[in-house]
Amino acid sequence: MPHRPLARVLAVLVALLTAALGVVLVPGAAHAAAVNYVALGDSYSSGVGAGPYDSSGCLRSQKSYAPLWAAAHGVTSFNFQACGGAVTADVLNDQVSALSASTTLVTITIGGNDAGFVNVITSCRFGSTSSCTNAVNTAKNFATTTLPARLDATYAAIRNRAPNARLIVLGYPRLFETGSCGWLAMSTYKRTILNEAADVLASVTAGRASAAGATFADTRRTFAGHGVCAGDPWINDISGIIEAYHPDADGYRYGYLPALNAVTG
Repeated sequence: MPHRPLARVLAVLVALLTAALGVVLVPGAAHAAAVNYVALGDSYSSGVGAGPYDSSGCLRSQKSYAPLWAAAHGVTSFNFQACGGAVTADVLNDQVSALSASTTLVTITIGGNDAGFVNVITSCRFGSTSSCTNAVNTAKNFATTTLPARLDATYAAIRNRAPNARLIVLGYPRLFETGSCGWLAMSTYKRTILNEAADVLASVTAGRASAAGATFADTRRTFAGHGVCAGDPWINDISGIIEAYHPDADGYRYGYLPALNAVTG
């Protein structure tokens, strides 16, 4: 009997403490941080190769990694600015205006077109071994001498426009497997030097992203074993002029999206 009042007091205190914790914790869980996502970049971000495309003229596909990530994470807002064929100047002139202080996440692939992606692929697919070698060497030289400054300027502009955003720079995959691929395919030598050029571009891009305080997502790992000439390729060959040597829908879903998820959690 003499202990019942104390028991009632303890019960009331426990109830009050539980209620107080509920007031503190529940709103915090209910009001998750806003994610305002802007996707910038070139064709490897717009989704060229996956189709179907919107009417923007930029060949944007909802099967690209950016809209897939946005849908899976229930973002607060999503602004899809990536455009097929874009170079760094296009990002600066046409895309960064979509950023603001409220932007919390920015992704981008850029630099491949600056380094002459189309010319290199065309030279290697339809030209001689020597023309392929020359085109690859020219692109590698550009990537190591001229491209770094362009990437620095692009990342700086993104930082200036979106100072509160996390910037994630995604790289390009190696396009080819180097095993047997039939007599109509590019030679093993051509495919090898093109992959080596992709490695150079990845190294340069990763270095400049790090210097800018950005996160680099390396897609070479996730695409490994799924390049052109693989049994299950995630890269289009020459079945379509526009889509040639770009990821297909599986490439964006199983190559790019996991690379992005690996760095966003």
